[in-house]
Amino acid sequence: MPPLMEMDEHIRHLAYTEQLPGEEARLVLSVEAAQELARGLGRSKAKGLPLARVELSALELGIAPERYLRNFNTYSYAEQARLLSARLALIGLGGLGGNALEILARAGVGYIRAADGDEFQPSNLNRQPLCTRRSICGYKAAAAAARVALVNPAVEFDPVAVFLDEGLMARFLVGMELAVDALGGLKDRPALLRQAAAAGIPLVTAAVAGQAGYVATVLPGAKGPADFFGADTLAAENTLGTPAPAVATAAALMAAEALNILCGRKPRLAGAMLVFDLEGMSFERVSL
Repeated sequence: MPPLMEMDEHIRHLAYTEQLPGEEARLVLSVEAAQELARGLGRSKAKGLPLARVELSALELGIAPERYLRNFNTYSYAEQARLLSARLALIGLGGLGGNALEILARAGVGYIRAADGDEFQPSNLNRQPLCTRRSICGYKAAAAAARVALVNPAVEFDPVAVFLDEGLMARFLVGMELAVDALGGLKDRPALLRQAAAAGIPLVTAAVAGQAGYVATVLPGAKGPADFFGADTLAAENTLGTPAPAVATAAALMAAEALNILCGRKPRLAGAMLVFDLEGMSFERVSL
């Protein structure tokens, strides 16, 4: 493989033109070509994984990495590059976190630091995508790492198989651009809200109980759902359950808001909660 400074020339040489139905023709770098260039590049002192560096170089040249072709009527090349350079902290890898992680990794968020000290139980099978017959009794963080590596090897995934107390949360959020609260229950949410504010980063949070749930974005210093619900109240999910459709809905909305923020757009749920009820198929925006 030639030196890194010749990468642009090789990307241009390997690019081809493709036109998806209803879209404009684009220069494209195939998944296979990007992986081959990344293998030749290997690890160097440059920041990020080799495949991510190849994809970023392609985007800077106006060449679309094939993996993200279906993103480009939603995100610009510059926004996709911002996603590949983004650093996100995800706390919780159960139903909310597992579903959100799948979306964030496929979208191309370049660095994801995720924490969960829990192990899978059979009761997780109804809603947690990382839970399978083979992963039961295994660490959620380990299953998440294996999944990200399989889904998108351009994503640098940093798993932490630990339950975070407030002190660890402060350390966990250092250097991150955004925190995503995928915790279960209510106990640890106020601490995470405080530490995201202390770190000066937005917090995207969600919760589900039965067929209803909410998603909200809390900017540093602003009030969030955890300020109103507290930490001592029995979580409604314990009595109403957590069916898969509501969990997946909340996770998808949370991931969409996180991607908006990471690609440089204005948070759509800052100072508000999007409350949904799938039984009545209703969505309502509520100011905090």
